[in-house]
Amino acid sequence: MRIGIDVGGTNTDAVLLDGNSVLAETKTATSADVTSGIVNAIDQLRHARPFEPAAIKAVMIGTTHFINAIVEADRLSPTAALRLGLPATASLPPLVGWPDRLIKAINGQGYLCHGGHEFDGRLISPLDRSELLRVIEDIHTRGIRSVAISSVFSPVNAELEQEVASLVLEQVPGVHVSMSHEIGRMGLLERENATIINACLRELAEQVCIGLAATLREAGFAAPLYLSQNDGTLMDVDYAREYPVATFASGPTNSMRGAAFLSGLETCAVVDVGGTTSDVGILQSGFPREATAEVNVGGVRTNFRMPDVLSVGIGGGSRVRVHNDDVTVGPDSVGYRLRDEAYVFGGHTLTATDLAVASGQAEVGDPALVAKLDPTQVRAGLDHMAAKVAEVVDRMRTSPTPLPVALVGGGSILLPDELDGAAKVLRPDHFAVANAIGAAIAQIGGEVDRIFAVAPGKRDDVLDTAKQEAVDRAVAAGAEPASVEIVDVEEVPIAYLPGNATRIRVRAVGDLTLRDL
Repeated sequence: MRIGIDVGGTNTDAVLLDGNSVLAETKTATSADVTSGIVNAIDQLRHARPFEPAAIKAVMIGTTHFINAIVEADRLSPTAALRLGLPATASLPPLVGWPDRLIKAINGQGYLCHGGHEFDGRLISPLDRSELLRVIEDIHTRGIRSVAISSVFSPVNAELEQEVASLVLEQVPGVHVSMSHEIGRMGLLERENATIINACLRELAEQVCIGLAATLREAGFAAPLYLSQNDGTLMDVDYAREYPVATFASGPTNSMRGAAFLSGLETCAVVDVGGTTSDVGILQSGFPREATAEVNVGGVRTNFRMPDVLSVGIGGGSRVRVHNDDVTVGPDSVGYRLRDEAYVFGGHTLTATDLAVASGQAEVGDPALVAKLDPTQVRAGLDHMAAKVAEVVDRMRTSPTPLPVALVGGGSILLPDELDGAAKVLRPDHFAVANAIGAAIAQIGGEVDRIFAVAPGKRDDVLDTAKQEAVDRAVAAGAEPASVEIVDVEEVPIAYLPGNATRIRVRAVGDLTLRDL
């Protein structure tokens, strides 16, 4: 048995799984400190289906701790960005384009030093040890506790980042160091930004991971703890302490993986309807399609792995406005106050949930309280929501072929059983807790993304090398070796580089090794 938990802005969902069978599910309010909400969710699971903590083989959690800290510019560590690139790159220093409030929140300091590589691996300039020692001394003097190191084209050659990281740790023991080649992809500024974000979250990650592990221990669980990653796979708690940035999109990703599991569909559109928004993504081979462009996080451009998700302001708490015969829904929402403000709960705000109850689509609260709503206006509001969501699904398609649509999330009761442009609409069993199920069934992944020189006639050998490296990374992260398979291979020839250079990205996933405790 294993437990999956997904912490959202409004609700914390939890499920108890035995193999592929859902034994119990629960939905409870998210607490301000998050941790007590998780404890409540586990207590409710044990009440719904009694079990001994010793019978649990693993606990998987998808959390919003870290993305919330960036969005709120709160609980972040003083951070330095040290870039190796001089004499190039000086025109765009570290932290360029960052919102002022975030720079202040991390007491952000940027440093430019000599180093870096050309796109073919040649050195731009050698490291200057005396220059680096002066920078490290200034970092130490300012009391900075986390350092993000980036080097030009470090995904091609990571040696300089590793050398400087060793020097920083030697001079300032105990400081947290994040290296860009381990976090982002090609594209210096976006990769550097992702690394700075990771660095400023490192202390919070320590506290959260220690807190979650302690909470489970106090509840009697000896099972290992895993956190959900952006790409639909899991990382153990030690990895999460090093790379908190990898958890940012775990909410929508968990919902999409849960939708694939519950519906049996490997290729479809997934609509996850929450209290405030509907998130729409595309499943390919059972995994979320990844965003190909840079991703904006808290006003900062980054390029780490994130699912391609489009959101629209339609949710269970969306406010409904009636102007003559014109009915609009959202984008603003009453959010977690739904049970106080909606008509069906005795409140005074007309919400999307009220329309669903009035039409007979949903059974929530007291239907008598919305019995006098104008049926024409109710239908107009529901049609407005369905049209908005259908439009977003249509925008996410990359071919003219209609896709099946899986509806998940507690708010999916708002949507009809048919949507314009959809091949079919499915609302699978346990749809309200698909996010927690996605966390519980998640696998372990390994990825390679870098530039290879492909000699004539050697393409297959290079691909095999990249695939084996991805498999090895998945196994090292905790995947069962016999279950690992390649789920994604991408080749992009880079015309302007010599030596028939090709950017190759390979992703492998496998089942989590559940060892006896």
